Amino acid sequence: MLVYTNTLRGFLADVADNVIDERVRTQVAEKLQMRVGESEFRSWGNSLTRVGTTLMAADLPRDAGVSIELQLPMSSKRIDFILSGYDDSGAPQVAIVELKQWSEVEMTAQDGLVRTWLGGGLQTTAHPSYQAWSYAAYLRDFNEQVERAGVALHPCAYLHNCTDGEDLLDARYATYTSEAPIFLKHDAARLREFLARYIRRGDEGRLMYEIEHGRIRPSKSLADSLVGLLAKRREFILLDEQKVVFETAMAAIRATAADTATPKQVLIVRGGPGTGKSVVAVNLLVSALSETINAMYVTKNAAPREVYKSKLTGTMSKSRFDALFKGSGAFTESSLDEFGCLIVDEAHRLNEKSGLYSNLGTNQIAELIHAARTTIFFLDEDQRIHIKDIGSEDEIRLHASAAGATVTALDLPSQFRCNGSDGYLAFVDNFLGIRPTAHTTAEDYEFHVAHSPVELDNWIRARNKNGTAARLVAGYCWDWKSKKDPAAMDIVFPAHDFARQWNLSEDGGLWIMQPSSIDQIGCIHTCQGLECEYIGVIIGPDLRRDPETGHVTTHPEARSRNDRSIFGWKSAMKSDPAATRAQLDAIIRNTYRTLMTRGMKGCAVWFTD
Repeated sequence: MLVYTNTLRGFLADVADNVIDERVRTQVAEKLQMRVGESEFRSWGNSLTRVGTTLMAADLPRDAGVSIELQLPMSSKRIDFILSGYDDSGAPQVAIVELKQWSEVEMTAQDGLVRTWLGGGLQTTAHPSYQAWSYAAYLRDFNEQVERAGVALHPCAYLHNCTDGEDLLDARYATYTSEAPIFLKHDAARLREFLARYIRRGDEGRLMYEIEHGRIRPSKSLADSLVGLLAKRREFILLDEQKVVFETAMAAIRATAADTATPKQVLIVRGGPGTGKSVVAVNLLVSALSETINAMYVTKNAAPREVYKSKLTGTMSKSRFDALFKGSGAFTESSLDEFGCLIVDEAHRLNEKSGLYSNLGTNQIAELIHAARTTIFFLDEDQRIHIKDIGSEDEIRLHASAAGATVTALDLPSQFRCNGSDGYLAFVDNFLGIRPTAHTTAEDYEFHVAHSPVELDNWIRARNKNGTAARLVAGYCWDWKSKKDPAAMDIVFPAHDFARQWNLSEDGGLWIMQPSSIDQIGCIHTCQGLECEYIGVIIGPDLRRDPETGHVTTHPEARSRNDRSIFGWKSAMKSDPAATRAQLDAIIRNTYRTLMTRGMKGCAVWFTD
């Protein structure tokens, strides 16, 4: 949606009259129904005035189009400044300018991310060139008019207060700065030259009007690229019941896309660890896009999104496909049936509210169903490991019914992780006291109880043949000290001369795939939904098992204060102790069930108690 539109002549007049910030605020309130804070209002005044001052001396047609705060379709992101027109041959040209007031920026070890002062503190955020480039890629990949008319998009970033760009221009960001050049405070002349190179004739704003009203659908080049990538990845081949679920889901997606009179469809796909839920989900994403149906892969946790995106693309770098992998809180303001299909992996981790402070939206399940013609939930209720997790079949059916959706439930029964052994999962349930089973040993699966953390570590290292085959994980019973102090050790057992750090924060969701992560310990939040060949689990003092009787007890007070998964449990115990106790007990047992089923070939455990 376009917020502020004008010709360059009109924009420069608004800048000269010192009213550009007020004009933009008025349009944001009218068109987006939003009230902005004082800081954003000031940023418009500062940045847009600086851009206007810079462009007054530019050799640009005064009837070129200016668009400010363009909201990207199917997204809450907005593009700061756009200049549109034609080149000398009459070909349509659009320049995208990401504006930043930053004066100082630091590089990070994370792909496409930098650190700068935001909101009163040093924050990690996207590199400006990555932002500008990703916005251009988004328009190119999802706006039919851009593809049909052959509109050339030229992204760049203007940091009008920054004089030192050494970190911004570091070679690690070359992929993005080569696609979207950076202009600093003293580069005003270079910015003018960049824009004038492409915009030679004005369009009176017609190009952006046509783009705004263009049909939103995945481009052929995006779909073709994904289909080609999927064909090269053997790990995404569908087997047996996976193929049945895939075809059933695609039939529902096609039916709702072809006929708006067809009721909404909600599919619930039940499946335990390793049944191939994510494999089916990624195949559905690619197939729906290849049929020009708007689809997205959705998870609450970032780790599965990052890992499956990197497995699909073959790279851990950010790419044009990032926009297809969304968090579950991104749909609080989505319009009815905005998407053809939403594919929700790890649906058991959905929450009621969204946002950092759980203050946005009403209910993630309801919002996802509202936003799509077909919504597919991949579900394993035994992996609900957070006090706020609401993902259950009953909850999904409740909201589907309220939306008038037809519900279909499917199962993925066969185990493709855990060496094909249903018996191992039954053994884990019995071992952890989740439910009694006849499986008191782990048949057809390598299972080992270590007598020390050193033995556990050696067991894992001996099996880490290719650098990513084996990993250590633990219950969240130790504070994450190394997050603030890189030299600090988090998990320390002095009696065993053993000390390790939690997974490195800069690895993010890709921790399990980094070869160096053999030297760290992962937690439930960075490995749920993922797997390796062998897993070693440190079972902390929050779960204790009597070796003589096999009786298992849970102890929430032993969890780290850094773990938000049971945050607020003491207050909840005062109001409803029985229900809270039962919920805490299930969360702790499910956490270790999830950790112990990350290994495809084997698992070793060590009890701290």
